[in-house]
Amino acid sequence: MPKAQLSTQLVNSAVCPQGRSRIDIYDTAIPGFILEVRSSGGKTYHLRYRDQYGKQRQFKIGDAASISFTKARDMAQRIRSRVVGGDSPVDERRALRAVPTLSEFICDTYMPHIRVHRRNYATTVSYLKLHILPRMGHRRLDEITTRMICEAHDEMKVKSYALATCNTLPVLFSVFFNLALKMKVNGVTSNPARGIKLFQVNNNRERYLTAEEVQRLRGVLEECPYVQMRVIVPLLLMLGCRKRELLEARWEHVDFERRVWHIPMSKSGRARNVPLSSSAIEVFRSLERWEGCPYAVPNPATLRPWGNLYHQWDAIRKRAGLDDVRIHDLRHSFASNLVNSGRSIYEVGKLLGHSQVKTTQRYAHLSDTVLMSAMEEAANAVAPAQDKQRRTSA
Repeated sequence: MPKAQLSTQLVNSAVCPQGRSRIDIYDTAIPGFILEVRSSGGKTYHLRYRDQYGKQRQFKIGDAASISFTKARDMAQRIRSRVVGGDSPVDERRALRAVPTLSEFICDTYMPHIRVHRRNYATTVSYLKLHILPRMGHRRLDEITTRMICEAHDEMKVKSYALATCNTLPVLFSVFFNLALKMKVNGVTSNPARGIKLFQVNNNRERYLTAEEVQRLRGVLEECPYVQMRVIVPLLLMLGCRKRELLEARWEHVDFERRVWHIPMSKSGRARNVPLSSSAIEVFRSLERWEGCPYAVPNPATLRPWGNLYHQWDAIRKRAGLDDVRIHDLRHSFASNLVNSGRSIYEVGKLLGHSQVKTTQRYAHLSDTVLMSAMEEAANAVAPAQDKQRRTSA
């Protein structure tokens, strides 16, 4: 174990003795500072130390061909000071190398998590593939900054994506990092998505199908090549249920005798029963059943619930001249029809599965025809009194 006071001249002249693969020269000025000299001619600086548990560790400072002796010595002194303070540079370096990339984190941690805690995540998977992984999947978690997320968020708006779609990006990043913090993932000490301001979205859009639009839609459905959509759309109009509730409906929960469809878990987190009209029962009875498949309206190719119906619905609505109608607007139309027929907000909320009346309030839409009728009634109620007053004045 040769010892010497390392210097630039010694480093340049040091050679490995013949017959040996390498030799370590220990610096006499800085404890643990080593120059490793190999038979190949390569030379590397290291700092050897004992950690807080007394275990010997060796930290690689750098190759002598790439780093000057003066810089290597200064680094050795700084690292040595940290070691004396109880730090372990070797462990820290290993921890940094163990920080996963965003792709690795999503694959190894996030996806297993949502498979357990989410009933449906097909839309999320599609969003990840389109908007997040191509841009930042290669980044390690500790590399991702608030600025990166904000820039990606703004760029989606510039590309004219819907504001709600844009907002999904920072929301997902916040979920990623909250989960990483909870799981104590290496390299994650904070959430860079926290505090990012979302774009203001007006979700209170009122779009309800008129009777004429419903007939146009039914006409298109009769010739629709998507067989399951011929029953999914009418059932959504008849039942006012959420799309995901219907797509995951099981035969075991449809009671024809009691005329009730039981939904064991809804968006509100509670089970509920949906009364079935004669027309709805007729549609349910017409559905094809597949052996071993428990779902009422499955994807025929997989016999599993549909993940996304956007492309099928988009083709149908465009052919019907209803380009601005979302599939969720069928639920709005159901609620509007109830209100226009004189049903109370309480009844509407009960049928929609709302837990609070204020949630139902947005569906309390009255058509222009009903409003005009109400105005006429109000005018007729006061007209006789006005006529009487005029006659009295005369």
